[in-house]
Amino acid sequence: MAQRGKKYQEAAKLIDPELEYTLEEACDLVKKTSTVNFDASVDLDLRLGVDPRHADQMVRGSVTLPHGTGKEVRVLALVNEAKQEEAEEAGADHVGLDEYIEKIEEGWTDVDVIIATPDVMGQIGKLGRILGPRGLMPNPKSGTVTNDVADAIDEAKSGKIDFRVDKYGILHASIGRISFDASEIRENALEFMRTVMRLRPASAKGLYIRSAFMSSSMGPSIPLSRSSIISA
Repeated sequence: MAQRGKKYQEAAKLIDPELEYTLEEACDLVKKTSTVNFDASVDLDLRLGVDPRHADQMVRGSVTLPHGTGKEVRVLALVNEAKQEEAEEAGADHVGLDEYIEKIEEGWTDVDVIIATPDVMGQIGKLGRILGPRGLMPNPKSGTVTNDVADAIDEAKSGKIDFRVDKYGILHASIGRISFDASEIRENALEFMRTVMRLRPASAKGLYIRSAFMSSSMGPSIPLSRSSIISA
């Protein structure tokens, strides 16, 4: 195993490996254990009691965080001419269709969210092999395939995040920045966990959220107590 840097080791000493922390404690501690010189992201990882290999246990959704993500979100609107003015007025960073499909086919993916209308999905489908692995493929379940283009752009810009359980049953989300107040991190974390709880599959048995960890970019993980998870 690679040797951790001195800053990381000093930060890790602030976390008692024998303890699990309340959400309030973790939100204070994550700010103290950040080891980088930039505005690091605050990440929340949940290990779920589901088997994603079964379609009826797939956990996937979106949530608008009350305090946003602290990140400037770059939005591409893939829409026909009738919707392009609406997308531009709503604040999309890039608007168009054929020219952007061609750019993506050539490897361009310099955006965070892609929003499309249902009528163009037939043209966009061929981009799945490029956009899918990057989590950029528009999807009705996440609200990125819609005729309400302006609303979708506004949600994306104001802190809406999409999430999907991975093949190991882990959900990962960036819920804010180290520059946020601890109370803002807590409220974002609660909203995320409440949304995940509402999406519990009926076929999931036993403990649903088995464990939860909070961390900053390249910082040590802070285990959350069971009471913090249940109270969400």
